[in-house]
Amino acid sequence: MASTSIALSAPNPSWFTPKRLLGIFCVINLLNYVDRGAIASNGVNGSPRTCTQSGTCSSGSGIQGDFNLSNFEDGVISSAFMVGLLVASPIFASLAKSINPFRLIGVGLTVWTFATAGCGFSLDFWSITICRMLVGVGEASFVSLAASFIDDNAPVAQKTAWLGIFYMCIPSGVALGYAYGGLVGGHLNWRWAFWVEAILMLPFAVLGFVMKPLQLRGFPPAGSKNEKTAVEIATSEDQDISYGKGCALSIKEESSDQSSIKPSRSNGSRNNLNQFSRIWKDMKVLLVDKVYVVNVLGYIAYNFVIGAYSYWGPKAGYNIYDMSNADLVFGGVTVVCGIFGTLGGGYALDLMTSTISNAFKLICAAAFMGAIFCFSAFCFKSLYVFIVLLAIGELLVFATQGPVNFICLHCVKPGLRPLSIAVSTVSIHVFGDVISSPLVGVLQDNVNNWRVTALILTSVMFLAAAMWFIGIFLQSVDRSDEDIEHPGSMYDESNTTPLLEECHKDHCVSLPEP
Repeated sequence: MASTSIALSAPNPSWFTPKRLLGIFCVINLLNYVDRGAIASNGVNGSPRTCTQSGTCSSGSGIQGDFNLSNFEDGVISSAFMVGLLVASPIFASLAKSINPFRLIGVGLTVWTFATAGCGFSLDFWSITICRMLVGVGEASFVSLAASFIDDNAPVAQKTAWLGIFYMCIPSGVALGYAYGGLVGGHLNWRWAFWVEAILMLPFAVLGFVMKPLQLRGFPPAGSKNEKTAVEIATSEDQDISYGKGCALSIKEESSDQSSIKPSRSNGSRNNLNQFSRIWKDMKVLLVDKVYVVNVLGYIAYNFVIGAYSYWGPKAGYNIYDMSNADLVFGGVTVVCGIFGTLGGGYALDLMTSTISNAFKLICAAAFMGAIFCFSAFCFKSLYVFIVLLAIGELLVFATQGPVNFICLHCVKPGLRPLSIAVSTVSIHVFGDVISSPLVGVLQDNVNNWRVTALILTSVMFLAAAMWFIGIFLQSVDRSDEDIEHPGSMYDESNTTPLLEECHKDHCVSLPEP
């Protein structure tokens, strides 16, 4: 019986260091959220066309004015990219088991780049809505996989702090987007805001294809041209393959009649069925995990509020406090509080000792106190009191970002981390800001009072604190270092090494042929 020898050899060390990787991912994440802030800014989003009783009409401005959108339609545009994110996130997370995750990020960023440019060329409501959906598809690969890369390579004592630095880009990106959208929309045209974003993202999309593939712990080794073949072998029903430790996978033939492996069409169909079966099994593991479910439920309520804040905040501030520079005010407060709040939450959990139980305690307290300050802010008529209270509230609320994603990554085994982040991301958007922006628009259309609308919205943050309070009492286990992958996964995590860890020995095993 012939055998196939698989050599696991070390690739040349990547020019990436963990800090460089973190820096690049932070810039990409920042651009993702600058885009969200820009489309919500008054400079890009604009104002609808209006007519007075005397018959005098204004043409409006920005997207709302050019396309003559109602508040509901405007809210739909803000949520449209979530549709693409919903569909694509689980797909990218699953494909990471058969295609190098870093290459998937390159594909996603390429789609994001062209879709964002397309927003600038849009002609009407439907064309910009479709482009926003494609933006979500492009972002899905990055948000599903980036956090796992960071967690792999962060120093053990600073994992939550590194996640905090990464997620700090969410509020700071949105805030910069407000200011950026206001400046570009005011001096040029709202379309230029999208074109410039696409140009800035293009080099990172190219980077995902031109540099050596990087490896993610718990998944197949990167850098092999025969990676797809290895996956096909691994998924065959009549083979049981066990890999040794190593960094790069290459396949060598020991017999002349085994120079190539061409799976039949039936094997391909069987592999596809196995792929869907694995996704379903992995999903069931997540959905029966009480710690994971409670954490995500709290995150949904949190994102319901934050998503609507980020989209309607400048417009509410403009109407409640007559702030002509609402984009800059909200942007400034959010960027400062987002940076210090998110970093503070990450470092605080590391100081407390990074455990799931401590993470629940921290995010529960931060969300509850933050909700009190944000709610109180909208109760005052003084602009200065409003800004101070809102700043304190946002500082506390954003402290939850690092710890809540720490829970998502550490309550599951390494092979499930991309899917864990993907399902979390999809859930917080689909049940959070996807519905909150249009619902707030409908609420405002009916009550016609931005202060009342803001108070009702802020009340939902107390629900997030309540859900995370329940998590404190759940029995939790940190599974991030468990060696044995759960049944149904393609690869045993013990067979791979972290992305930036160097290997120095070759290891070969023989595969018996059927």
